[in-house]
Amino acid sequence: MKNANTQKNNTSDTPEKKKSFGLLLAGAVLLIAGIVLTVINYHTSYHASVETGNQISELKEQIDAVQAGSLTGDPEALNARLTELSDQKLRQERPYSYSLILLFFAVLLTCKGIVNAVAGVKKSDGPDIKRLALAGLLAALCYIGFAFFKIDIPVGPEKTSFHFGNVFCVLAALLIGGYWGGLAGAVGMTIGDLTTSYVTSAPKTFVLKLCIGLIVGLVAHTFFKLSRDHSPKYVAGATIAASVSGMVFNIIADPIVGYFYKTFLLGVPQDIASTLAKIAAVTTSVNAVVAVVAATVFYLALRPALRKAGLFIEDI
Repeated sequence: MKNANTQKNNTSDTPEKKKSFGLLLAGAVLLIAGIVLTVINYHTSYHASVETGNQISELKEQIDAVQAGSLTGDPEALNARLTELSDQKLRQERPYSYSLILLFFAVLLTCKGIVNAVAGVKKSDGPDIKRLALAGLLAALCYIGFAFFKIDIPVGPEKTSFHFGNVFCVLAALLIGGYWGGLAGAVGMTIGDLTTSYVTSAPKTFVLKLCIGLIVGLVAHTFFKLSRDHSPKYVAGATIAASVSGMVFNIIADPIVGYFYKTFLLGVPQDIASTLAKIAAVTTSVNAVVAVVAATVFYLALRPALRKAGLFIEDI
């Protein structure tokens, strides 16, 4: 009788799961829309942006020739035309970038929908407002860290940069978990790309920053259970290990993914894509070191303060 009661209590303590197909349906619809829009925009607006880019390259050669004295022309008029063409190129690139982001997001949504349909989802008491608020704040910090604290490095028609965006991407995963932290980093830094001259990098950024968050969160909260009570040394070691794991992934993946992304989805010549990948390996390594150091310092400083304020999330 006692065993029967114990079994009944254990069953009642287990969270109920219900198979859900809504997310899968939404993901499938968005996936179809993303594929269609990507194909259309690639053959229209993005092809037009490539032609505009060729005009920009020719105009830059003309400006250099005028400055060298081998060609006559009005430098101010030529620079004004260069600015106009650059703005036009960004406008033409945006639809294709938006389409790729929608496509990648739809793939993510569809995968999550498949999991919900097969394994089911736990019944929730309501939305986690605290986690959502922190995710929004950290997404904003990711955007600021990239958009306003960066040094651009031109490489032919493309460019790369040193920036602080990864700091808050790692910090987000440490504070609110890999899934929400990854989304915060992906959303914040993707918006940073879309609102600057890195428009065509936005889809790649969305995928890579999400992966960084997932890896940091996996190491920090699944392996080390970082959100629980531990000694200061344990917390510091776990924080460094999780941060390093995410940044090592980024150092390896960013140049490789960037090369194939630029070559096959953007049509960048292989020699330029290869040069960009090599330079990206350097800038990504520097960004990674900064991210590990800064994110660790910020987390160790914020952890006791958030606990004291009742804002620390423990159920990760």
